[in-house]
Amino acid sequence: MTEATAYDLPDDLLRDLTPQVVAVVTRRSGDFYAAEDAVQEALVEAVRTWPERGVPEQPRGWLITTAMRRLVDAKRSESRRRDREHADHLAEPEGRETSVVDDSLDVLLLCCHPSLTPASAVALTLRAVGGLTTREIASAYLVPEKTMAQRISRAKSTIKGRSLGIDGSADLAARIPAMMKVLYLLFNEGYVATEGDHLQRVDLCAEAIRLTRLARTALARMTGTAHGELGGLLALMLLLDARRPARIDAHGAVVPLADQDRSLWRDEATREGVALVDAVIGTGRPGTYQIQAAIAALHNRAPTAEETDWLQITALYGLLEKVAPGPIVTLNKAVAVGYADGPGPALALLDELLRGSPAGFADHPRVPAVRAHLLELAGDLDGAAAAYEVASARATNLAERRFLMSKAAALRDARL
Repeated sequence: MTEATAYDLPDDLLRDLTPQVVAVVTRRSGDFYAAEDAVQEALVEAVRTWPERGVPEQPRGWLITTAMRRLVDAKRSESRRRDREHADHLAEPEGRETSVVDDSLDVLLLCCHPSLTPASAVALTLRAVGGLTTREIASAYLVPEKTMAQRISRAKSTIKGRSLGIDGSADLAARIPAMMKVLYLLFNEGYVATEGDHLQRVDLCAEAIRLTRLARTALARMTGTAHGELGGLLALMLLLDARRPARIDAHGAVVPLADQDRSLWRDEATREGVALVDAVIGTGRPGTYQIQAAIAALHNRAPTAEETDWLQITALYGLLEKVAPGPIVTLNKAVAVGYADGPGPALALLDELLRGSPAGFADHPRVPAVRAHLLELAGDLDGAAAAYEVASARATNLAERRFLMSKAAALRDARL
């Protein structure tokens, strides 16, 4: 059977229904591994038949019934007739077992279980919660379908036997950070693709935002209060995604933040992101995503690059260093220092960072890119060009590689 995409149906119907159906079938069968496979088959059948026959009056019930039939067929030990009767008996009842947002959150938390590697959790989340086929996920990550199928299978095996649902508030609190990390990684892969010809993958960014909205709504319903850090994560995604139309020019070349046409930024996403930042900041001890969102909001609020409040951004990076210390945070802070205090202090901070960083960090692709930018600000065009060339050689994304090489070439030409 040829796999089709769930995005062709109205209002992203299948994507919204997928985690609900996975949750119901898992609870009834007691087997997430088999239930997720059965739901995928039901989704493929829906994509194949609904455009021609029309969407059923109860699409959720149709998917549950179809998935249960596939599940029973896969495990049949009696006659086909009795299997069908059993599946019909397990069809959608008149009343719902749980809230659909509870179902969605349960499945999302299971797919983002801390026992999974980030890559496996992202892939499983896209399948079991996002409703994407293995082929679509493999295409998004530029890997063979067989490789992605093995990754998803290993992820399902890792969490096999684990039940849906949360065992108390302590269990919920322990699993939320892993879920947020997976959602952030999913968005980041869409915002700056690790590999390939294109800088960004709009579908992955959109899916990360959708799933984060879903998680925030479900968690607020479950706990009775808004989760500040999850609100910060959603705000960060919205503020970064608002700039998407200006990040690539008409020829497909990367446009750095300082040179972007801010009139192209999406006002609605910016307004929502800024409002979320204002709502969550100050409601408790700020978390990593809240601080990053506050930094992004300062960029989006600035009418021009020259009016950016770099002093406040530098201060926020200092706070972020205390909340979540790490070399990448300090590397980003060095850029802010370069604008707030000048390239000299920024280069000194970069050198200090490299002296105290773990082995191998100096080989990170962003390190020579940041050094090149700071050297350019300092007027050392030869040094900047050389550093841009190193950064280009290390970049894995083709669009980024071309941009860095073009920067080096432009500086070389300026010296002639």
